[in-house]
Amino acid sequence: MAEQTSGRSADRALLVPVGESVTLRNTVAHAVEVASETDVAGIHFVAPVPWHDIDDVDPSVREATQELLDRVATWAREDDPDGTLTIETAITGDDEYLFSPDDYAEALAAYADAHGIGRIVIDPEYSPGGNVPILRSMEVELDRRGYAVEEAPLRRRIRRGRLLGRGGSLQFATLFGVSFLFYQLLGGFALTRFDLLTGAASATIVSVMLYRISLSDRLRLRVLARRVLRLGLFVPYLAYEIIVSNLLVSYVILHPKLPIEPRMTEVRTAVWGGMPVTTLANSITLTPGTLTVRVDGRDFMIHTLIPPAREGLFDGALERAVRFVFYGRAAASSATPRERGDCRIVGPEDEPE
Repeated sequence: MAEQTSGRSADRALLVPVGESVTLRNTVAHAVEVASETDVAGIHFVAPVPWHDIDDVDPSVREATQELLDRVATWAREDDPDGTLTIETAITGDDEYLFSPDDYAEALAAYADAHGIGRIVIDPEYSPGGNVPILRSMEVELDRRGYAVEEAPLRRRIRRGRLLGRGGSLQFATLFGVSFLFYQLLGGFALTRFDLLTGAASATIVSVMLYRISLSDRLRLRVLARRVLRLGLFVPYLAYEIIVSNLLVSYVILHPKLPIEPRMTEVRTAVWGGMPVTTLANSITLTPGTLTVRVDGRDFMIHTLIPPAREGLFDGALERAVRFVFYGRAAASSATPRERGDCRIVGPEDEPE
């Protein structure tokens, strides 16, 4: 059992156990809200490794766990646009046999004691061991050790036949603005009266029909305002990429030898969520020389026509631009698909990049 240290302070930081769940995103938002309303200076997101991955953790398991932590950290920074909180992530229990609620509680307690943390916020759907219902027992064990434990006040997501959810004016305005800008982008931003009228009509129809089902995440005005500003920087950049790609493809088409090298490629991107993934997929398709063929979560199947288009895709320029729009400036400095080893040419040799 982890020993409690005298230096523990509930006001110094929060600890949030992390595991895949339908309420994880809202738990992160709640933790940031709690930290912002108190004197908490930072949040530690900790992912215990399940019992069946003990000792020599499989690299794919460790990679998936780290990707989950990176996603959670990005959400937290997104919910803290002023950057006042320190966000830490860690994998724990990778050298222990975690099975019972007491095992998980002990691993979390050891981490909390090592970092002087006395307050723990738990996802109501947290279940690191799979379908084993350990949450309530783990809370009891942590409470018995003297920690201030609270469950994020979230309602369980119930699967029902009802498709529509509650929508508001902010969701409607956001979808209208995105649809209108996209319409103008397709028209080359001619901004004629006809383009403006038809763009407004199209955006209105899309917004009326889809605003209650297209935006699943809770919108916050300050976060939305920052995204709109970053989107204003992204659109000229995308236009520049389209122009450059047009010139490259035009050169190839006009070249007497027609030096094309069509290839199917697979890229595991570092974006997640409906809107970021859709934005990246459409941006790739809008750029001549590349075409998004299929998207499965974060895995993209993309047709590339010429080597420069393929190299640009593997270097992740558009991916980092989309990360900048949705996750902030810090997220734009992430490793490229080539550096992560997350891209390859699909063919007889399955050539890695």
